[in-house]
Amino acid sequence: MASSTRFRLPLVPRLAALLIMLGVSLQPAFATSVQEAEKLLRQKQPQQALEQIDLFLAKVPRDPQGRFFKGLILTELGRIPEATSVFQKLTEDYPELPEPYNNLAVLYAQQKQFDKAKTALEMAIRTHPSYAVAHENLGDIYARMATQAYDRALQLDSSNVGAQSKLNLIREMVGNAPRGGGKPTSTSTLAATPPATVTAVTPPVASVSPKAPEAAKPAAPAALPAPVAAAPVAATPVEPEAGSASLPVADITRMVEDWAAAWARKDVSTYLAQYDSTFEIPGKKSRKAWEAERRARIDKPGAIEVRVENLQVARDGADRVKATFRQHYKAVGLKSATTKTLVLVSRDGRWLIQRERVGG
Repeated sequence: MASSTRFRLPLVPRLAALLIMLGVSLQPAFATSVQEAEKLLRQKQPQQALEQIDLFLAKVPRDPQGRFFKGLILTELGRIPEATSVFQKLTEDYPELPEPYNNLAVLYAQQKQFDKAKTALEMAIRTHPSYAVAHENLGDIYARMATQAYDRALQLDSSNVGAQSKLNLIREMVGNAPRGGGKPTSTSTLAATPPATVTAVTPPVASVSPKAPEAAKPAAPAALPAPVAAAPVAATPVEPEAGSASLPVADITRMVEDWAAAWARKDVSTYLAQYDSTFEIPGKKSRKAWEAERRARIDKPGAIEVRVENLQVARDGADRVKATFRQHYKAVGLKSATTKTLVLVSRDGRWLIQRERVGG
């Protein structure tokens, strides 16, 4: 791709309007802070907007929407390393949310780190397969990577007519095909926005249902559903290899249901006891730090709902199995649906979690 290629982010996200559109109600304090920050950003006062959002995060430091919005403001200020760090941390703390991965990919692409951008977009799609923006961005990344390869081929052999033709075709398709109509442009962009009907960056909330969204209702902890365990599911075993032991489907199903139930009722001790001593801690944290973080996240005000469906069990070694399922999670101000895989290891007649990841 030509050296003049740039990637852009939108200037002003209509965060509150999008949350309402997606059926997610904002708590008053957050709505006020975001609205004030948005107003300042519209007035081309990003530094003041950052100060406003920092005041909110000082009170609620782990709030995903506030942190996401801060990443957008930092991007607008041109503080790319800080914005990248914000989105990276969000992907670690909320791996089930696709939007931080997408905006992280935008920042990587701006720096021509296309391999990292590709990986981030693939994670966004794994967490939310219907996220159209991420699919389109991934296509653009493939085009840019192909452009680099054809450029290199022409450097090595300037008479390569085939490479030149393909390079011209990609530049015509990507470089001159603007998003959402308008005049052709030679500057390709990677979008952080949803489709043209929505003019804002999607905040980190639940994946959107294909049905028309219902009007948002005022949210209050008392109005949320009481904590519930995952509903019993019919696990589907994957055929084991010939000669291998039969899969303990009933035991695995019961274990996953117990894990989800402990999470939903905020029984943190029982929840953490489901993780093996060899559990692979995400983000290179210590076991103690990870447990403290999980305890703080689970044991906070408001009900939690965890629902498991479409559980499938497959062998993953002599004493390990994989349990893959669709996880539906709901808490105050946050709702998600994602595919999750637990790698379980047998310990003294019990199945414990050795690895946990989003995707199959």
